Amino acid sequence: MNTKRYQDKVVVITGGNSGIGRATALAFAREGAEVIIAARREKEGNEVVQEIKSMGGSALFVKTDLREPDQIEALFARIREKYGRLDCAFNNAGVWPAMKWTANYRLEEFDEVMNINVKAVWRCMKHEIPLMIETGGGSIVNTSSISGWGGWEGTSLYTSSKHAVIGLTRAAAVEFGRKNVRINAICPGITETPMLERQLAEGGEAMKKALLDITPLGRFGKPEEIAGAVLFLCSQAASYITAKSIVVAGGQGIRT
Repeated sequence: MNTKRYQDKVVVITGGNSGIGRATALAFAREGAEVIIAARREKEGNEVVQEIKSMGGSALFVKTDLREPDQIEALFARIREKYGRLDCAFNNAGVWPAMKWTANYRLEEFDEVMNINVKAVWRCMKHEIPLMIETGGGSIVNTSSISGWGGWEGTSLYTSSKHAVIGLTRAAAVEFGRKNVRINAICPGITETPMLERQLAEGGEAMKKALLDITPLGRFGKPEEIAGAVLFLCSQAASYITAKSIVVAGGQGIRT
């Protein structure tokens, strides 16, 4: 692999075994980064590691259930022990709950989504920020969603979790800017991931048409396109950008 922007940089990606996380792991590796993939599904995680190594890159999979604080602590203890630094973090893991009207969600559903989509991001940041400060700074990107900018019928639980990610990102960025830790959020629109495939399997062609109709570019996003935005936000080209939430959605939201 050629020496590029992230040569010898250490990057952790949660949910890096599938979809946007996987595409971002591969993109960082192509640019020379040491990539740590944290996720629950071991088989898929190791497959991404092998793909990176086959390209001549360096990667490590750490099986991590982000609902469990001790496993998050073990992840960052491993990073500290093996690398002694952390330059970039992409807090990407998340879940999409069943679509229901607000009053129909159960407390257990609310807790599950918030634990993964919000609390896990906060828990990871609690470890990422001190590690970055120790070596002069770094960049964190959190995955929100275009839903973090609006609200649609049947999505109140998911939407509220993604609004929370944006709020957490903005406040933390203000707190740690003078420590040279930049913190931004990426807000993908409808993107070709396994999560979307499951949604379309339930909603059928009518749902697919409706989603394309609200996308001015007339197509769904590709994981690699979201990855490109993440790498930009972590790069020196974005060195004066912090506390922002960047929408990568093919124009979605313009007509809502």
